[in-house]
Amino acid sequence: MSASLILLIAACVYLAIGVPVAFALGLSTITALLVSGSFPLIVLLKETFTGIDSFPLMAVPFFILAAELMSGGSLTEVLLKFAGQFVGHRRGGLGYTNVVSLTFFSGISGSALADAAGPGAMMIRMMDKAGYSRSYAAALTAATAIVGPIIPPSIIMIIYALADDRVSVGALFVAGLVPGVLIAVAMCVVNWKVSRERNYKGDGEHPTRDEIIRTTWMAMPAILLPVLILGGMRAGWFTPTESSVVAVFYALLCGKYVYRTLEWKAVPNILSRSALLTASVLMIIGMSASFAWVLTIEGVPQIVANWIVDLNLNAWTFLIVVNVFLLLFGIFIEPLPGVMVLVPILAPVAAKVGVDPIHFAMVVIYNLTLGMITPPVGGLLFVTSNVSRVPLSDLTRELKPFLWAHGLVLVLLTFVPWLSTWLPRAMGYK
Repeated sequence: MSASLILLIAACVYLAIGVPVAFALGLSTITALLVSGSFPLIVLLKETFTGIDSFPLMAVPFFILAAELMSGGSLTEVLLKFAGQFVGHRRGGLGYTNVVSLTFFSGISGSALADAAGPGAMMIRMMDKAGYSRSYAAALTAATAIVGPIIPPSIIMIIYALADDRVSVGALFVAGLVPGVLIAVAMCVVNWKVSRERNYKGDGEHPTRDEIIRTTWMAMPAILLPVLILGGMRAGWFTPTESSVVAVFYALLCGKYVYRTLEWKAVPNILSRSALLTASVLMIIGMSASFAWVLTIEGVPQIVANWIVDLNLNAWTFLIVVNVFLLLFGIFIEPLPGVMVLVPILAPVAAKVGVDPIHFAMVVIYNLTLGMITPPVGGLLFVTSNVSRVPLSDLTRELKPFLWAHGLVLVLLTFVPWLSTWLPRAMGYK
């Protein structure tokens, strides 16, 4: 039995019995190496460290730290007030506030889990007190939080650019803006429909012009962080990795001297949380690299690529097949290892059939991210259920209209390529 077949069977078994993703990938690699006897065990250590030995990958811990610093500096409350002043007084206003605030926060965190556990948890409590169904508030939060990996800065986009040299981190960051806004609009449409059916009213208080100006002025430093990152990269002032360091110092400056809510005594805890989250991400990336190495050395990417090419699929048919495959694959595995394992296989085939690399990247990232809210394994569902104290069954039931809306957005992104490619080309990315 070949090492690649043993690898895939072992991975399915470990995931099925509930082994965490990073350990499942590592254990399946060990199993394949031991059973096949084709390679020494040192391969696991070598390829794991090789997988994380990357200069662009240094952006990940710094972006995570920047998000933690901004959260520690009361950024969440500022963004909630900023979003609420525009939509909070309308029917379903707190639902709109949830969507808008999470969309803004995603431009800082780059993580769906951070969005759901931070501002998302606060919005669930606020919506519950205002008379909204707690399970609906949790479903809205989970469905909106996946915009985190779509709007820059995005950790998944950094990993994707490492797996496919046809695209750059900067191009993917810019490409995610339009799809991210489109997802937010779709969530607002669902909230509008549900709020009308259930008569979820707004707070009835329209802020005065002076209050709007004051709140907007307070939120402006936080809102400018994504602008600083994208603008600085496009102007050539710094690379994506350097931009993450700039984001850390900017977040520290805002929290300590602009909002004046970040205390020095809180910094050690912030560093500790950032280190733990970074370690978990890098473990997944490292183990995914060793897993992917076994597939590569066995020639699996070439076999799959040749098989798909022999089918003579056109670009649209190929994208339909990829969508179905990724939606099923994403149910059982997290986006990061999905990108590390699948992109080296699928991206070259997409290029051969004529799919734009940036367009394909957005389709892949969105598909795998949707797996985070797809039962039965969706990690984001468990996080949201935990922070909201809503049973998973109730959360899943309320999630149905949001999944339909996401499906519609996915269809648009798949068959209207310029939604992903127009802005990067307009900004000079090839």
